[in-house]
This record gives sequence, C-alpha cells and structure tokens, in this order.
Amino acid sequence: MALTLLASAIHTVAPYVPPGLILSVAACFIAGGKYTTFWRNEFIGTLLMVSCTFSAGKWIGADSQNVAWISHAIGVIAADYIGGGQHVNPAVSVSMWSLGKCDYTEMFVRIAGQMGGGLVAFPLFHLLSETLGWTPFGGPDFDKDADEEGVGAAFNELFATMLLLFLIYAVNWEINFGKYHYWIKQSLTALGIRYLIEMFPASGPAMNPMLGTAWAVFAADDNVFPPETSHYVVYWIGACLGSLLASVLYVFHLLGQCLLR
Repeated sequence: MALTLLASAIHTVAPYVPPGLILSVAACFIAGGKYTTFWRNEFIGTLLMVSCTFSAGKWIGADSQNVAWISHAIGVIAADYIGGGQHVNPAVSVSMWSLGKCDYTEMFVRIAGQMGGGLVAFPLFHLLSETLGWTPFGGPDFDKDADEEGVGAAFNELFATMLLLFLIYAVNWEINFGKYHYWIKQSLTALGIRYLIEMFPASGPAMNPMLGTAWAVFAADDNVFPPETSHYVVYWIGACLGSLLASVLYVFHLLGQCLLR
C-alpha cells in the first residue's frame, strides 16, 4: 500500500520536476558534503542572476531600451552583490579550474548548482509572470534552419565567451579602481555583458552554457533536455572552448609580465 502511494505520488510530481534537477541536488553531497556551500551559493546566485538580469526589457524597461540597459546593469550588480560573487556560469567555472583557482570537484559541484538554479528559475519566474500578468522571460537560441549543425553559432559563443572572460580577468585581477573598486568593476562588467549581447546575436548570445540549456529545457514542450547535438556544440563546446582559450591567453599574458620584470 505504502509503495503504491509512493509510486502514485512520484508519477504525479514527475512531470513538474525539471529533468536533471535530482542529479544536480545529488552533486551537492559529493565528498561528504565538503562542497555543499558552493552548491548552495551557486544555486541561489543563479536564481538571483536570472531574476535580476532577464527581467530587464521584460518586467522593467519593456518600452525603453535605455531603461532596459540600465535595469540590466543594476541587475548584474545586484545579483553579484546579494549572491556573494558566485560564478553562476559553467564557462567561468571551467576557466577558474583551468587557472588553478578551484579544484575539479569544486568546479563540478558549482556547475551542478548553477544548472539546478537555472532549471528551477525559468519555470518559477514564468509562473510569476503569468500570475501577475507580466511579460514572460525569453532565452538564448540560434537559427537551426540557417545553421543546422550550429557551427556558426558555436563560433559566436566561443568569441563572446572569450571576450567576457577577458573582461572578468581585467576588472577583477588586473585593474584596481581604489576605494570604489567593487562598484566600478561590476558596472564595467554589466556594461561589457550588455555590449557583447548586442554584438554577438547569432546564438543569443548566452555566454553561459547553463542559460542556453536551462532555457531550452523550459521551452521544450515535453520538458526534456535538447535532443539536438548542435545545441551542445553551440552552448557547451563553443562557450567552454572560449573560456579555455581565454585562460591560455591569460597565462601567456602573465608569463609575458614575468619576463619583462
């Protein structure tokens, strides 16, 4: 009897649970829970990032591009400040791992937390939009008819993500803005992200594998991960290659600085 009730409950709830969410949560407890804080912070940070940045032009500034840009910038700063400066981006986590800023397990757990947050965020904020009569969020995508294999869109993600990482390295590690460093570097980051969104439209751009996949899962009629290989070529291979290329070039930059001293 108890097993029947449990099975019935699972069948009832399953259609409303994003695919992969259980695996994301399971990753939270890897290594005896050593990395649980990272998972939790990435999960919450991703929820904040999606709500604060995707609301620009939808909930705020729908009729004014200037207002949308300003609200997006404020959203980038607010999400980072409230969320505690998490990666909220698998491509960033891959770069931090490749540069020795975190170990492989921490990177994996961070990405799991980011994916969990993204898979929850889009349906959650869509429900909120429908309840309050607000404009629903959109998400990154590419023209599958014009670019069936996703090669052009993948290069778009690669270069956009690489430039995003260059910006992150510069304002976080290379330049010190003094007393107001945090606010200036976050404002420049927000401006840079907005600029890249406008300059690399072929794939959205996402510049963030989590956003590309979490949106695709939500947008799918049957609540499943995208079946097209091209999706992963664009949003995961393209973006992560861009982040790794940025990391390699940054190491060359550091080596060059050492040789000049």
